[in-house]
Amino acid sequence: MADSGVLPERYRGPERVARGGMGEVYRAEDSALDRLVAVKVLSERYADDDAIRRRFTHEALAAARLSNVPAAVTIFDVGEHEGRPYIVMEYLPGGSLADRVTAQGAQPPGRVLAWLGQTAEALDAAHERGIVHRDVKPANLLLDSEGSVKVADFGVASAAGLDSFTATGTVLGTAGYLAPEQARGEQTGPPSDRYALAVVAWELLTGSRPFERESATAEAAAHVNAPVPPVSAANSTLPRELDAVFARALAKAPDDRFDSCVEFVAALREALDVAAGRTVVSAVPYAAAPGPVSSSVPRSAPARITRRPARNPLTYVLPALLALLLVGAALAITLADDETPVTEEQTTAQATQPTTTTAPETTAPPTTTEQPPTTTAPTTTAPTTEPATTEEAPPSDDPVALNDEGFQLMQAGDYEAALPLLERAVAAAQGSGTLTEAYASYNLAFTRKALGSCDGVLELLDRSEQVQGQRKEIDRLRREAERDCGGDGDGDD
Repeated sequence: MADSGVLPERYRGPERVARGGMGEVYRAEDSALDRLVAVKVLSERYADDDAIRRRFTHEALAAARLSNVPAAVTIFDVGEHEGRPYIVMEYLPGGSLADRVTAQGAQPPGRVLAWLGQTAEALDAAHERGIVHRDVKPANLLLDSEGSVKVADFGVASAAGLDSFTATGTVLGTAGYLAPEQARGEQTGPPSDRYALAVVAWELLTGSRPFERESATAEAAAHVNAPVPPVSAANSTLPRELDAVFARALAKAPDDRFDSCVEFVAALREALDVAAGRTVVSAVPYAAAPGPVSSSVPRSAPARITRRPARNPLTYVLPALLALLLVGAALAITLADDETPVTEEQTTAQATQPTTTTAPETTAPPTTTEQPPTTTAPTTTAPTTEPATTEEAPPSDDPVALNDEGFQLMQAGDYEAALPLLERAVAAAQGSGTLTEAYASYNLAFTRKALGSCDGVLELLDRSEQVQGQRKEIDRLRREAERDCGGDGDGDD
């Protein structure tokens, strides 16, 4: 139902969509510009409070200084109607990140990284202009029709050059996201916003806050006194590599935190890449801008990809120890029987026993067929597996191994051999929302494009970006596919 009389006649059909804090938010149609807008109106009960009126006006001035920042909500107008000030801003139909967490719980890491990256750029831009938000939380991070984040509600912002409306010892913000210095009523600054962004990141990745308590007072006290818990314990699907990132981002002392919001998000991405342990897309070695490509770098060259070691060093140590034990056992048997001549039949029998088979190397794919007993002249050493010309591919249910082997063939320029492995990797990882799915999708798109095929290239790039967030490499390959494949990327050239 429309709320008539709340706004000037220019704003038709106002309908309240939110209430809280100092004001109420209405969706309305701006008749002069023929577009939907959001109008925040100071609550009637505060209209006679001069301090709150100044604070409300302060919000508009602070937000207006960020009008050219892409990830900040745009302010269109400021005015007053029937004694109540109002702020007119762009209407964002996607709801807030608080709505997403409430409805869906923890979000996929790739999606979280994209949202955090957009938020980080807006907050860093505000800090460069001397503006500190001081109330960073999911409810103030709104989504547009494309699913991108816009930072809203600078209602408690502190801006250089604007009249201050707070005094030392006054706590402004939301308890669940207060930096320790903020909870103590001390002077806040950009590190306080970075701390709050880390709490937001934690909540998006786990569905809960790091210091969540039964009361706001207890939660604020926990920000000041409680140690930072491991985020991997709050969500068992998250890797332990993230724990150190959050330990720094949520440090009690402002100087111990990251130097910018963007740096914090980059550290999160790096930790997730390291945890993936396999194929990590990094910068493509061509010029970013359109134009001639260096002759030393063929256009079909794969993206430079960093291969990182597995997290557990026992992956390499245990097979080596097993091999040494087997060699030692064989040597002990040989020494024990040293004085007894070994017949040809005994040698052949020993050579075919499984106890004398050397341990498989960790990089060799598993063999699914059993080798027949040898019929050649007997030897005194266990037979070794011949370099396989018919070596079998990794198991179909292991997308990590399939993607890893496909990438090695990409590096060697053998795209035709890489193609079926990567197709199997994408099929095996489909719908998992893991970084393996993202990397395999990108690698398959790159391989098909390198082979001159446009089949599903854009869909694969969309899926990779959906999981891991926006990457320059994905954008570059998408532009090439749109240029060379007629804009759809769904059929062969």
